Amino acid sequence: MAEELNRREFLVAGFAAAAAAGASEPAAAVGTLPARILGRTGERVTLLGLGGASTRTPLSNGRREEAIAIIERAVALGIKYFDTAATYDTSEEYLGEVVARRRKGMFLATKSDERTRDGAWRELERSLKRLRTDYIDLWQMHRASLPERDTAPAFAKDGVIRAIEEAKAQKLIRFAGVTGHHRTDVLADWLERYPFDALLTVVNAVDIHHADSFIRKLLPVARAKNVGVIAMKVPAYGQILSDLDIKAAMHYALSQPGVACCIIACDSVAMLEANVAAARDFAPLTAEQQARITERTAGNWQRASFYRGWT
Repeated sequence: MAEELNRREFLVAGFAAAAAAGASEPAAAVGTLPARILGRTGERVTLLGLGGASTRTPLSNGRREEAIAIIERAVALGIKYFDTAATYDTSEEYLGEVVARRRKGMFLATKSDERTRDGAWRELERSLKRLRTDYIDLWQMHRASLPERDTAPAFAKDGVIRAIEEAKAQKLIRFAGVTGHHRTDVLADWLERYPFDALLTVVNAVDIHHADSFIRKLLPVARAKNVGVIAMKVPAYGQILSDLDIKAAMHYALSQPGVACCIIACDSVAMLEANVAAARDFAPLTAEQQARITERTAGNWQRASFYRGWT
């Protein structure tokens, strides 16, 4: 316990200065963007969040000036939810440069690939340093895919769940989540085993064509437990945009029951601004409108679902 308290004191002392310097739910304004409640967290997050992944985007491929410009513009446009991960190359570091000046009002979500208590603690401490903050709003267990590789060690006596509990007790994280894009049964099992606050998973206009659809099989589980759902792979790295524009792709994802918001990575400030414009215009799609959208993606769904093979 003394070791844990010392860790907390060390992190607070190191970063406090930097930190200081459901689809049917009606959307309420936050800044310039509509927002929804993120499940049991009670937090109101903007419908659109800035994604921190993709090797093609400045945040994760080393283009510092472009990355900082995108993040700063996202804050100015009213985006509240900011996504990153310990394994997204430069993403945490670049986000941290803005966090040091603009922490208030930013909802920070990062991820850990570790499955052991000690490994997760090391990664969390590194994330806090990179992000220049003394707490993470949402700490997520990254890409839970396989029972033997991910589930068994995570829920073992010295697994990552123990680190989550300790980090919450020390107020280094506010909420915990799990992410994945491989198998619905694995993610559903994680939600059954532990009261996660949030789920980041695939919600897009090709998913419904897949036999193991996240929309059909996983979202109802999350909704029953009041787990906040963040949609990812909305344009499927641009693959869906051969059939739909970004507005249709985004509005489809945000119209699924239980989805609070979506995250999309951006190549440029111009792309970010186009995404924000689409989010501002959101209105839930009717069943008929959704059906027309999925009809348009029926011939492309297998190619656009390439990420299902990633573990």
